[in-house]
Amino acid sequence: MAKILSGKEVASSLEAKLKEDIAALKSRGVTPGLAIIRATDSRPMLSYENNAALRASRLGIDVFKYSFPENACKDELIKAVEEINADRNIHGCIMLRPLPGELRTHEKEISNRLTPEKDIDCMTDISFGGVFTGKSTGFPPCTPQAVIELLDHYAIAIEGKRAAVIGRSLIVGRPAALMLLNRNATVTLCHKKTKDLSSITKESDIIVSAAGCPGLLTKENVSPGQVVIDVSTTWDEKKPNGSGGFGTFTGDAVFEEVESVVDAITPVPGGIGMITIYVLFKHLIEAADNLTK
Repeated sequence: MAKILSGKEVASSLEAKLKEDIAALKSRGVTPGLAIIRATDSRPMLSYENNAALRASRLGIDVFKYSFPENACKDELIKAVEEINADRNIHGCIMLRPLPGELRTHEKEISNRLTPEKDIDCMTDISFGGVFTGKSTGFPPCTPQAVIELLDHYAIAIEGKRAAVIGRSLIVGRPAALMLLNRNATVTLCHKKTKDLSSITKESDIIVSAAGCPGLLTKENVSPGQVVIDVSTTWDEKKPNGSGGFGTFTGDAVFEEVESVVDAITPVPGGIGMITIYVLFKHLIEAADNLTK
């Protein structure tokens, strides 16, 4: 039976340090301000926003919500970004991506309007360039950084290991591959159309699955001794939720199958998602410190 890599344990460790850093900022008269831009009512996005806002409030972080309908025009979002840039009470911004529908074609343009100093989730080209080059230019995306935080917390070696990353999005898959490569792993970047995916995943030490495809990772894709980090969160209305009803989030892995083979695995929910929020706060506090010195 695999070791369950609990996101709650990692988040608790990060939270303890965050409280100290927020107290230090407030002693200087600075309250960290977080802006959240959302242009969709999808369940995963709403869940993330609500969880982030609730936990931020408990930590003493001010939250500024910018909500738009899915048929909003790009100029509305650009105007919000420019307001955020100008607001001295806001120190960091996250835009929940990918944007829906027609807005997705303008996502790059909208993202790059954000001042890099407030880009705490790698929205801008400048920040992504830092991930690509391995330099500390801006902040890395929160979800891939959460993967690194989890591996470090559980003392799982990265250097010299073979890692397979499933998913090639600019938000998770590609930056996760680059960040593992920057930590001296040997990385293979895969996706849903990779031929004979199992031949790659079964030979890897670490599997990071971020394809957003429930059931993609089964016992046929894994081997004993592996670590599986399931990043995906897809809403499944038919899956039992543990409270006598149905409807909960699920990952790419068929958990019961994979957990019986590998050495360690993250659950969904209860894994990477919780850590991601605290990584966001970690970046926010650093941005607030930099902007108010």
